[in-house]
Amino acid sequence: MSTQPVLPAFAQPWEAPDDVRITRVRAIATAPEGIPLLVVKVETSDDGLYGLGCATFTQRWKAVAAYVEEHLARLVVGRYPGDIEDLIRLARFSSYWREGPVGNNAISGLDQALWDIAGKRAGRPVHELLGGKVRAAADTYLHAAGATVAETLDHAERLREQGLRHIRLQTGQAGTGHYGAPALPSTASDYAYADGWDVEEYLRRTPELFAAARDRLGPDIALLHDVHSRLTPKQAVVLARSLEAYRLFFLEDVVAPEHWDRLPEVRAASPVPLAVGELTTSLTDAARLVLGGGVDFIRSHISGIGGLTAARKIAAAAELVGVRTAWHAPGDTSPIGAAANVALDVTSPAFGIQEGHVYADAVHEVFPGTLRIERGWLRPHETPGWGIDLDETAAARYPAGLAGHDAWAARVRGRDGALIAP
Repeated sequence: MSTQPVLPAFAQPWEAPDDVRITRVRAIATAPEGIPLLVVKVETSDDGLYGLGCATFTQRWKAVAAYVEEHLARLVVGRYPGDIEDLIRLARFSSYWREGPVGNNAISGLDQALWDIAGKRAGRPVHELLGGKVRAAADTYLHAAGATVAETLDHAERLREQGLRHIRLQTGQAGTGHYGAPALPSTASDYAYADGWDVEEYLRRTPELFAAARDRLGPDIALLHDVHSRLTPKQAVVLARSLEAYRLFFLEDVVAPEHWDRLPEVRAASPVPLAVGELTTSLTDAARLVLGGGVDFIRSHISGIGGLTAARKIAAAAELVGVRTAWHAPGDTSPIGAAANVALDVTSPAFGIQEGHVYADAVHEVFPGTLRIERGWLRPHETPGWGIDLDETAAARYPAGLAGHDAWAARVRGRDGALIAP
C-alpha cells in the first residue's frame, strides 16, 4: 500500500486502542453528469479498509483538492482514524484563518471518510453510530421546472405520479440571470442591459405560478420555491405575503447571506416558512441561523460546513429550538454526501424534508450503491459505513473540468446591467 510520511509534530498524541492508522489521503475528482464532484479517500494500514467522504465545492474544486492533499493529509497520516472529533478540530484550527468554503469542504470530505471507516470497522451503518433510527425513511422533494407555467406543472404532475408528495416549482422568466428554469428570450427594448433580469417581473410571475399550481395540483401536494438569494428584505416580505394563500411548505433563500442579520424581521413578517442556509460555509454560520430566530428550516450543504460531525451538532441545536432540517442535495452533492444527509435524516428528531436528486446511470457506475428515491422516500443502506463505493476506473472516464457556473454568474445582471447575487 502506498503511504505518505508521518511527520513527528502530527504523531498520535495518546495511546490508541489498536494499531490501525491512516496511511494516505487523496482527493478524487469526477464528473459523470458534467458537474464536478470531489471525493476524499482515506486509506489505512488495515489492508482494504478505507473511507470515502464528499468534499464537493463544484465552483472551486481544484482549490479543495489542493487543500486536501497539500495541507490536510500531512496532519492526519499516522493517526488513529477513530479520533474523529480531534482530527477534525485539528484540521479546522491548524489553518488559523478558518471558516472558508474551500477549507471546510476539504474538512467535510475528511470527516465523512472517517465516519465511513468507523462504520466499516464496527460492521454497522453510520446511522447506527449516530444513535439509530427515529424514522424508517426520509421524505424527499424534487424540482419541477419549465419555460412556462404549463410546462412546470406538467413536470410537477409527472413527479406526483412517481410518488412525490413535496415538489419545488420554478418557471421561466426573461433574462440570463433567471434561476431554476429555462430563461426566456427578452422582449424588452428599453433595458440598458438587453438580457437583464427584472425583479418586478419575478414578483408578479411567482404568485401566478402558485395560483395555477393549486388549481391544477390541488391542496394535498406540498409546494416549495427557491428565490436563490435575489431579494431585499422588504421584497422578500412582499413575495412571502403574496404567496400566503397557496400554503407553501417553505420559501427558500429569500435574501443573500450578506443580509442574514435581517432574517428575524423577515421571518416575523412572513406567513410562509423560511428555509435558509445553502450558502453557510461553517458550523458557526449554520448555528447562528438556527439559534438566531430567522429560519424555520436549515438548508446547509453538509459537505460545506465541516461534514457529518458539524451537521449533527446543527441538527441537535435545531431540535432544541424548533427548527427543522432540509439539507442541501442537488446534482452538485456526490452520492457520498447524499448518504450523509440521509443518515442524519433518519436519526434526527429535527428532520423536516430532504432535497433529492435523481442521479444518471453514469453516477451509479462511478458510485456503486448510490441511493435511489423510491416513491418519494430515501432510505439509508444497512451495510457497514455509507454502503457506497467509488470505482476509480469508472471515475477516470468522466474527468472533471471547470464548472460552468462562473460563465453563468458573469451574466446574472439586472436590466441596468448591474451584477445580481446569483
